[in-house]
Formats: sequence, structure tokens, C-alpha cells
Amino acid sequence: MAKSMTKSQIEDNIAKRTGVPKKSVKDVLAAMTELSYEEAQNSFTIPGIGKLVLVTRPARKGRNPRTGETIDIPEKQVVKFRIAKACKDAVLKK
Repeated sequence: MAKSMTKSQIEDNIAKRTGVPKKSVKDVLAAMTELSYEEAQNSFTIPGIGKLVLVTRPARKGRNPRTGETIDIPEKQVVKFRIAKACKDAVLKK
């Protein structure tokens, strides 16, 4: 099984495909990352790939695996990534 690409390899690949200097690609990716963190609460879409969304998980009952005691788990917010249909179709090649 092949290893996933490193950040540097991704930057190199994008730079070669677009003809843009690697430094510019690095700056664009850094800006996009920062923007996605800031906008995640409003949902942040990466066209053709997917969407970052903030979801509230409801409170629930849980169980301590060591003691078997029932505990209350409070509600909390989590970040989820929803894959776009175009991405699923391209990766799975249906």
C-alpha cells in the first residue's frame, strides 16, 4: 500500500501542475487552512472536495468500561468533514 503524500510533496505537485512557484503554493495553502479554521463555525466549503461543518452532539449516557458505572456525557460541539458527491464519484470511480 502506498504512503500518503507529505505536505512538501503536495506543494511540489501543485507547483508543477500549475506552473506557480512553490513558495506561492505554500502561502495559498497556509491561507486556506487559516481561513477554514476561522470559518468552520459557518461551514467552510472546499469546492469539489467537501465541507467542514460544526455539529453539536447531544448529551447521552455512557458506561465506564473499567467499573461498569453509568455516567452522563454532556453535549459538545465537534468538527466534521462531509465529502462532496463529486469527490466520492471521482475516488470510487462509479
